Amino acid sequence: MEVKAEKITPYRDERHKSEQVKEMFDTIAPAYDFMNRAMTMGIDKLWRARAVKLIAREGCRQILDVATGTGDLAIKLAQDAAPACVTGVDLSEGMIEIGRRKVEEARLGDVVSLEVADCLSLPFADGSFDCVTVAYGVRNFERLLDGYREMARVLRPGGLLCVLELSTPISPIVKPLYRFYTRYIIPAVGRLVSHDVRAYSYLPESIAAVPQGAGMTALMTEAGFTGCTCRPMTFGVCTLYTARR
Repeated sequence: MEVKAEKITPYRDERHKSEQVKEMFDTIAPAYDFMNRAMTMGIDKLWRARAVKLIAREGCRQILDVATGTGDLAIKLAQDAAPACVTGVDLSEGMIEIGRRKVEEARLGDVVSLEVADCLSLPFADGSFDCVTVAYGVRNFERLLDGYREMARVLRPGGLLCVLELSTPISPIVKPLYRFYTRYIIPAVGRLVSHDVRAYSYLPESIAAVPQGAGMTALMTEAGFTGCTCRPMTFGVCTLYTARR
């Protein structure tokens, strides 16, 4: 399956997508949390809470949070899902550095560990985790199918995959408002706050290009997952995907 999002890159140069994504997030790391809250008007917290509630019911002990960013989901999992350990990985040293400070401030250093790692080559043994999560990150993968295969590899048999990803609403009323907001308002505010001209233009481009709904669950199935589901939230602006190893 062709994945158009793999061809959408932050800086549109000849480097691999992962190199460009790493540079982008290192650059915008200081503004990232503020922009997340501003872009979603705080609703991203509700989306995370829904995913965490689902995971908490599973009683997962060892959780891997891929593309952890500044650690918001990893911290929320540690606080509300009662795991023994949450490991967060991300390409960006800048994002991980901020995340580690947040973990320390939350006094969760005995539960949460954050490290720099490539999602396409995870430094963990097969079947290491009960649950793997990704929040708003799969559209940044250089090779999405390979990323899912790596997540399947490190999950134990029967383990849970939980993916939150931004998506394009299909409602004829909501869609034009969403398009205007993501194409014009977010890039303008992003340039002012992060001082990165491309980062917040890349965002709506990558959302529009990433597989959505049945397209995403088909990729998960191809990677070896079963029972794949998708649940649109907030008029389809975000989708919660789940699957089993």
